[in-house]
Amino acid sequence: MGFGILCALIYLCFLVNQSVSDPRATEAALICSNISAASSDRQVFVANFLAAMEALTPLIANQGYGDVVNGSGNTTVYAFGECMKDLSQNDCNLCFAQCKTSILRCVPFQKLTRGGRNFFDGCYLRYDDYMFFNESSSSVDTTVCGNGSFGGNQTLFRSNVVELMKNLSVEGPKNDGFFVGSVNRGNLSVYGLAQCWEYVNGSACEHCLAKSVSNISSCLPMEGGRVLNAGCYMRYSTQKFYNNSASVASDGDGGDSRLAVILASTSAASAFVLTVAAVFFFMRKKVVKKRREEKQLGALLATVNKSKLNISYETLERATNYFHDSNKLGQGGSGSVYKGILPDGQTVAVKRLFFNTKQWVDHFFNEVNLISDIHHPNLVKLLGCSITGPESLLVYEYVPNQSLLDYLFVKKNVQPLGWEVRFNIILGTAEGLAYLHEESELRIIHRDIKLSNVLLDENLMPKIADFGLARLFPEDKTHISTAIAGTLGYMAPEYIVRGKLTEKADVYSFGVLLIEVVCGKRTNSFSQNSFSILEMVWNLYGTGRLCEAVDPSLDGKYQAEAASTLLQVGLLCVQASAELRPSMSIVVKMLTSNHEIPQPKQPPFLNSSSTEISPFSQKRGTNNFQPSSNTQSSGNSISESWIEPR
Repeated sequence: MGFGILCALIYLCFLVNQSVSDPRATEAALICSNISAASSDRQVFVANFLAAMEALTPLIANQGYGDVVNGSGNTTVYAFGECMKDLSQNDCNLCFAQCKTSILRCVPFQKLTRGGRNFFDGCYLRYDDYMFFNESSSSVDTTVCGNGSFGGNQTLFRSNVVELMKNLSVEGPKNDGFFVGSVNRGNLSVYGLAQCWEYVNGSACEHCLAKSVSNISSCLPMEGGRVLNAGCYMRYSTQKFYNNSASVASDGDGGDSRLAVILASTSAASAFVLTVAAVFFFMRKKVVKKRREEKQLGALLATVNKSKLNISYETLERATNYFHDSNKLGQGGSGSVYKGILPDGQTVAVKRLFFNTKQWVDHFFNEVNLISDIHHPNLVKLLGCSITGPESLLVYEYVPNQSLLDYLFVKKNVQPLGWEVRFNIILGTAEGLAYLHEESELRIIHRDIKLSNVLLDENLMPKIADFGLARLFPEDKTHISTAIAGTLGYMAPEYIVRGKLTEKADVYSFGVLLIEVVCGKRTNSFSQNSFSILEMVWNLYGTGRLCEAVDPSLDGKYQAEAASTLLQVGLLCVQASAELRPSMSIVVKMLTSNHEIPQPKQPPFLNSSSTEISPFSQKRGTNNFQPSSNTQSSGNSISESWIEPR
């Protein structure tokens, strides 16, 4: 088997995959539990939930379904996910990635829901606080009907749908809980799919599908309908929506899978060569990655040991009184921060990186290699580091007034930030980002702009902190693809769903931060059935009442025109389309001069009470909520970055 034939086979498979690919990542319904977690359990439950999602993802990728139990006691999270069995593995992965993103709407509200289930047309995801894996029905089972009524012979249409659904319910349990097919009588075709979840089988599967047949009849004469049960899924439509390689349910074409036909006709030798090539490719990729990491760490060690940044571990131990709790300033996802006093009397903030995270090398490398030579008044300065002791330490300038999050929402006995101070904080943050994106020698994307990563100095001027997630951006690239990391509510939609990273991801995060500062509300301060902060501001913009969004604690002591301008700039930054968002240098000009400010397009907010969502339409959008962190933060607070599991 020559290399040319191998390439031809791979290309042929690619073409076939392209022709039939449809992850059916359309949300049918999101159902969140009415039961809330106790405030004392909230943070642990969210952490267990995220860990469960991360553990579930490779199971889905390997076998199309999986269940995970994570945690203990009242904070245990049970999670289950499965793809429709007619999907290719690639389509399954795409569907499940969007399903995970969408189900986050059940998680990060002030009153954390302890359960949620998300039905997509191509996959299913559920989490709860009890073992539900064998459930075939529940009190929240629902039926979702299509919008359009069938315009032809409704008697024949009804008869065909009923016959198809009965056939699916009978054949499904006989065929590993899954069956697709069609009925074509009187020149009228209807198509259907039925699937029991992996752990619902035998009589339980029969019972679930029989109940589905009874419930789905309520959708007639609509052109489509779905039954969404705890143990199964059933759907009918006048349009063929599935990829069929199984038997048909009744009279009708049922369809052949072109992919199955082509693969079946491929010789065993071809399959062997493809397998060997794939194994070789992935093994080589793993070895190359390991060598690159070792080389990176070795180069970093040499750089640190020879540079002026190197500070001995013992010096930093003594500076922090051996990391005494009384000197602890805060703790987040990547490490703890302590106040310290160096031998020359300089006050610093010392960050201890956790070694039990896979990202610690990247985090350390980013902080030292990317920002050690960057100097800007609105960026926290890295003063030194230590890598020779039992743990890695980073040393920053000490910023006394804690983070913007602390000052706005955590501290109780401080004067509210005045309008001029808020404006200067917004402008300074914009100038710091513009420097990173366009003015520094290195083109850097921060990736985690949020209230807790903007620190305030003694004059309440902003300094952007925590570059552990930052990415160096090649000059010859329009964007880079990367694993998703950041904080829910601040991440741009194109980054969440496709991993597409550009400077416009930082612009989106800045827009959210700007709106939070002006409104005095956080992205997670809205309940499940109320508007998001972006939706609230957008609605007021549409009615010419933007000033109603301004923080009431200002007691009217602000310029109405300036406030409206700021919020309009914020809406420009959070537009769903990355191409429409302004660059940070343009944002600075909008804030400091008479630069033209265009009319913004609708942001990608969502209405949590709706069961219909299209993540990138002009009417609905992706998640804009962030789980709040109960971690202490102060001087150089490093709050936890909630990382989207992949």
